[in-house]
Amino acid sequence: MLNLVTLEHFRPLLARTSVLYLPDGSALPIQVQSLRETPDATMPGATRGAFSVQLNSLGPTDFVDGLCRLPLPGATLEQVFVSREPAMGRDSERGYFCIVFN
Repeated sequence: MLNLVTLEHFRPLLARTSVLYLPDGSALPIQVQSLRETPDATMPGATRGAFSVQLNSLGPTDFVDGLCRLPLPGATLEQVFVSREPAMGRDSERGYFCIVFN
C-alpha cells in the first residue's frame, strides 16, 4: 500500500485536524502543515515521485518516532514510519514530524 500513496492522498488534509495513531495505539491530534515534492530523491524507474509530509501535533507529546497508522481520505496507512524533527524556534510544546516517501 505505501508504494501506491501519492502526494495527492494528503492534499485534502492540509491545514485540517486529523489523528495519528501512535505505536502504543494512542491517538495524537495533528495537522498536516506542508507537502513537498522531492524529485531528486525519486528512485530511477519509480512509478511515483518522492515526497515528504510535514505534520505537527496540536498539543504536547513525548512521541519521537515509530510505525504509526494514519487515516487518509479513502484509505488508511498502516505501519508508516513517522519521525520527529527538532522544534528549532517553533512552539516547543508541540511535536513536529515528517513522513518521507521515496
